[in-house]
Amino acid sequence: MLYHAPNCHLCGRARETLAALGEEVEFQLAEVDISDDPELEERYREWLPVVEIDGERAFVYTVPPAAFRRRVARTKSSTSRGG
Repeated sequence: MLYHAPNCHLCGRARETLAALGEEVEFQLAEVDISDDPELEERYREWLPVVEIDGERAFVYTVPPAAFRRRVARTKSSTSRGG
């Protein structure tokens, strides 16, 4: 999940990084624009962009490609083992 807002240059960079990673790593990306939701604004605004994996905050501000690959691999590994 990518939480973002309009005119957020870091959000744009995160989206580009995730798009590039999507060509080599299999994952589902959902995007949430926080700008019309006061609760999401309060929760995420100072951290944007926020990437959550399986409901857990994984990255803020930037998405380091190597760290993202490791996190996705670890998530898939634990899912395939049933836990």
